[in-house]
Order: sequence, then structure tokens, then C-alpha cells
Amino acid sequence: MNDFEWTVQVRFAVALALGLLVGLERERRRIESHMVLPAGVRTFTIISLFGFACAWLHQQGVPAALPVGMVAVAALCVTGYLAKLRDGRTGWTSEIAALLTFAVGALALIGQVWMAAALGIVNTLLLSEKVEIETSVEFLDRAEFLAVLKFLIVTLIILPALPDKEYTQFLLNPRTIWRVVVLVSTVGFVGYLLARHLGARVGLWLSGILGGIVSSTAVAISMGRIARQSPGQAGNALRASMLSSCMTYVRLLVLLWIVAPAFVPRTWLPLLLLAAVGMVLSLRLPGPSAAEPDNHLPTLKNPFELRYAVAFAGLFVALGVLTHLVHHDLGIRSLYALAALTGLTDVTPFMMSLALQPAGLEHVLPPLLVVALMTNTVTKGAYFATLGGALQTQTYTRYGVWAALHTPVVWWLVM
Repeated sequence: MNDFEWTVQVRFAVALALGLLVGLERERRRIESHMVLPAGVRTFTIISLFGFACAWLHQQGVPAALPVGMVAVAALCVTGYLAKLRDGRTGWTSEIAALLTFAVGALALIGQVWMAAALGIVNTLLLSEKVEIETSVEFLDRAEFLAVLKFLIVTLIILPALPDKEYTQFLLNPRTIWRVVVLVSTVGFVGYLLARHLGARVGLWLSGILGGIVSSTAVAISMGRIARQSPGQAGNALRASMLSSCMTYVRLLVLLWIVAPAFVPRTWLPLLLLAAVGMVLSLRLPGPSAAEPDNHLPTLKNPFELRYAVAFAGLFVALGVLTHLVHHDLGIRSLYALAALTGLTDVTPFMMSLALQPAGLEHVLPPLLVVALMTNTVTKGAYFATLGGALQTQTYTRYGVWAALHTPVVWWLVM
């Protein structure tokens, strides 16, 4: 396939096919909607071939052929648009599609064929999916739209602007740090969207699972408040809180697999076993009372809020520096104390800082991670029990047993 020769004849066929593709879509649109469109299958095919011919003349020593051809097609489009306005019709999608089809025909000869094909196919797709796109826009939440814009800011503006160079004795690379921020925020954003769009339909406990992709601590707090406000939902809320904590193990494993896959062989089995323990412990809890429907949702923050991204970056750097200092000045045992303290807040930045340390911590990352998860489990249980009021004995027992079972796993990993 790499040896295939894109001759002029083959490129001509590509231009013909792409023009025909757009034309067929416009013709189908005209028939289905009973509308009068300025161009159909023949016109768009001819426009693509006209672009091909102008590009061929350009290659033959007539440099003005391409710009003059584009101006000529643009003039025809303007004329057609003015005629539509006189008839009381609006919209200029077909006119812009015609200009793009001219460019596709020219690119089929003088550009890379994949670019011409991509533009032609995407052009056709956008024309054909008009109703679906407009329907999606109607359901687009303003917060989600802003989240997408913030995603573009942190990935396409901030990330390329950061220097890809290591600074200080701690080897801090700004671009690497921000890549970690983007990665963690992206994984969380997927869970945020799933929880928002599916939560109301799938019930409280499954909403907790989806919310756990974003932040299981936030879910534990939200579920505790739900349990206090609706005592009939306390069992479901506790189950949702525990299941969201199970997702923490899965989420960390996915992040580790992306950032430092060398650690996965020693880590995947302990993490999945502890997640399974949490799932078992979440069973046989009282269900919702008939008077209280299962329609509550956890309150989650958008992971692409810039202040959260900056805060995560600061915490990631601080834990990375602290881990380096503790390791070199106080030794491995002090790292276990640091891991336990870190688990009181958020395990993710600590794990990422460990995984990206230059060297020397490969053998202790799995037990340190489990220690951090153990204290994190205790913390989330305390949040739910304190805020929830109901089922305190059940909460302390289940979270306590879950946390205690981390101890033999740590011993196993150390040995």
C-alpha cells in the first residue's frame, strides 16, 4: 500500500468521487425536504472537477488559474445567495460547501490525497447530519460547553507554551507536570459527563460508580448529605459511596497503565482485589423506602475548572518534591508515613508523583500506594458517617473492615 502511486488519473478519479459524494448528499437533502437547493449532484461534481482543472493549469505554468477559479466559484455562490434572499430564504451552507468542494478538487491533484479525502468526507458528514447536530446543541449544557473550552485551553494553549525542560535538583519538567494534569482531568471529565447524563436514569448507586471516576471523596461527602436529608435512602447512599471508592482503584490502575506501565504487573492484582472487597462489603444494605424515590445525584465539580487544574498541579509538584526529600533524607520508612498522610486528602497526585520519580522508588510504589488508599478509605468512611447520621455502625464496620484488609496486602507487597 505504501508503494501505491497516486498518478494524475487516480487523483482525477478521487476528485470526481468526492465531488459526487457531496452532490449526492445535497440531492438527497433536496428530495427529502422538498427544498430548492442552488446545486445538486451534477453541480458539485463539476465544481470539484473545476478545482482539479484549475490546479492542473497551475502546474502547467498558469499560476493565476487557482485564485481566479476560486473567485469565480465564490462569485457564483454570492449570486446564488442573493437570489435566495430575494425569495425569502436564508442559509448559506450549500454555498460554503461549494467553495470547499472546489478546494477539495484542487487538493486532489496538488496536495496530499488523504487531506482531500478527509475534507470531502467530513464536508459530506456535516451536511448530512444537520438535524442530529442541531438537536445535540439544544441539549448542550452551558457548563459542559465551557468545560470543553477549558479543555482546549489547557491542552492546546497552555501545554504547548510550557518549556519541555527539567529545572532544579528535583528535575521538575513543566510540560510533564501539565501533561499529568491534562490526563487526570480528562479521565475525570469522562466520569463527570457520564454521571451528569446517565445519573438520573441509572439510579443512585450507579451514579456513585460514575462519580467515582471523578472523585470518590466528593461522592462520599455528597452521599453522606443525601443520607442525612433522606434517611430512607441511607442504605443506597452508603452503597453508592462504597462503590465510588471501588472505582478509585480502577481509575488509579488506568492512570498508572498510561503513565508508567512498568508498575502495572505488580499493582493490578492488589488493586483489583481491594476493589472487589469493597464491592462485596457494599452488598446487603437496606434499599430505599417506597416513599423516597431513588433520584438523587452526587454533586460533582467539573475537573476542567482551571483553578482545580492549577491546584492539582501545585499538589503534584509539592508531593513530588516532598517525596524526593523524604526518600533521600529520612529513608524509605518515612515514605510510609507520608503515604498515610497523603491518603487523608487525595491519592492521585501522590501516586503520579511516585510513578514519575527518576529512580529508586520502583519497588516501593505498590505498598506505598496501598497505604495511601487505606487511609483514604478510612477518611471517606468518616466523611459519610459524620455527614450521614444514619447507619453509622454499618458505615464504620464496613469501611473499617475494608481498611483493615489493606494491611495484609501491604505486607504481601513488601515481602
